[in-house]
Amino acid sequence: MDFAKHSKEIIADELVQLQNMADNIGDEMNRAVEMIYGCQGKVVVLGIGKTGIIGHKIAASLASTGTPSFFINAAEAMHGDLGMVAKGDIAILVSHSGSTHEILNILQPLKKIGARIIAITGNLNSRLAREAEVVLSVAVDHEVCPLNLAPTTSTTATLLLSDALVVCLMERRHFTTQDFALYHPGGALGRQLLTHVSDEMSHEIPRVQTTTAFKDVIYTVSDKRKGFVMVYDHDKAIGIITDGDIRRAVQKFDDIKELRASDFMTKGFKSIHQDALLTQAITMMEINKITSLAVTETPQSKELIGIITIHDILTVPK
Repeated sequence: MDFAKHSKEIIADELVQLQNMADNIGDEMNRAVEMIYGCQGKVVVLGIGKTGIIGHKIAASLASTGTPSFFINAAEAMHGDLGMVAKGDIAILVSHSGSTHEILNILQPLKKIGARIIAITGNLNSRLAREAEVVLSVAVDHEVCPLNLAPTTSTTATLLLSDALVVCLMERRHFTTQDFALYHPGGALGRQLLTHVSDEMSHEIPRVQTTTAFKDVIYTVSDKRKGFVMVYDHDKAIGIITDGDIRRAVQKFDDIKELRASDFMTKGFKSIHQDALLTQAITMMEINKITSLAVTETPQSKELIGIITIHDILTVPK
């Protein structure tokens, strides 16, 4: 068997079924979003087996995007973990068949506690679907497993639908970059979202004058190890010379010894103000396909107070 070809067929099969699932999403998603948005308690996700693994992800995604949430294994729920659920909480019960024994056993206890129930299931005629307040359907025609037994398409459908739920809630909450940073303070991502340009920029600006000779420009670029120099006309920065400008000058001019900085500099330069976030600096670099920015004190200011490079941003502090 050509497994490469067969893999493409399997994925194509899943994509068709997932599109059908998406096409059937209706007002129940609106009700689920508003129900969770208005919840004054916690969102508790319960599942078991493969859907339990997806449930872990659902709870983690909700918690990291502004919805207090955690996961409980449905089997453990029957042996004391329901004590973590309180009146006013929302329980999201995940079961593709809608007849999972462990899930059905906790329906009545959850209702007695006072939790509201959202079901994620592929069987709209199941007991779980009948007893839930809101039902999100993840019905698929079949599993791509050749035996139609191993959870494959159904778990992918559950993952995709829950991602849609999470994103809709983010938009309902007007969840911002700053909010995301608050919940992700660790690592490089949190650092970029929380840190301002002024915290990482260098105040030492590699600089030359418009009259600086070509060889001295090269020396300054090499000595400062930033990959560029700013070009000044007396006290005013008017351009930049990068490694690329130097290579192009070598190719363009026959007598580079006579060149001055003003002859091969790039007029003007991209800048960012010191109070901008590192993520804003990264975005500006990506858009302009550059690796460094001049830094000004305010958005309106033209006077440079420092520089920041992609290396400054991506280097994780020890």
